[in-house]
Amino acid sequence: MNSLLYKPSGWGALKPTSMTRTLVLLAGLLLLLFTANGALAHAVAEGDKGYIQEISGVHLLSFAYLGAKHMATGYDHILFLLGVIFFLYRMKQIALYVTLFAVGHSTTMLLGVYFNVGINSFLIDAIIGLSVVYKALDNMGAYQRWLGFQPNTKAATLIFGLFHGFGLSTKIIEYNISPDGLVPNLLAFNVGVEIGQLLALGAILIVMGYWRRSRGFWKHAYTANVAMMCAGFILVGMQLTGYFVS
Repeated sequence: MNSLLYKPSGWGALKPTSMTRTLVLLAGLLLLLFTANGALAHAVAEGDKGYIQEISGVHLLSFAYLGAKHMATGYDHILFLLGVIFFLYRMKQIALYVTLFAVGHSTTMLLGVYFNVGINSFLIDAIIGLSVVYKALDNMGAYQRWLGFQPNTKAATLIFGLFHGFGLSTKIIEYNISPDGLVPNLLAFNVGVEIGQLLALGAILIVMGYWRRSRGFWKHAYTANVAMMCAGFILVGMQLTGYFVS
């Protein structure tokens, strides 16, 4: 089996234990998604957008800060990371999966901007929403039931990391970043992205650590992944709606 996830033998039989809890979780995720402004997704905040368009030359600290801010506040990234580490307990396993995601994210972000390879932002963000859905279904054991085998979780993490990177590179291209100092600025931005990822991951691990030690973890884990899956579908719907009406 390719998966490193730990699930008890009875996991496939678990079901959401409370409709009320599910609705509360979904309401919270809906509130987050519909009240979030452009700074919380792949879109760059308007103030940051203006700054990127106006400056030229090497600005390492500024771009590192922008990268960290994007990653630490990007709910699509955070939801996917949450799904990736949901059933990972060993730090070695967590490091492996997070590294695969970082490699994919960094590769397409850097190459996409450098070679000016853009993808429609609505479509790429819809795929990113699907990555959240995919991971939630994986955590729920859906593919083992439907397909009879476990898809390679490491390959999926790397592949979806590539799409997450294209999501950001597409936005950066739209903001016409200056070619003067482009490479060092992009590298600094990428360093900031990794710092932001570590900060977000650290917060997730702290919360998950406390939750896993409680009696309610296995009781509510299925419900949490149902809520995550629904949030992913909402993201997909929002982006496809934007694509068709734009």
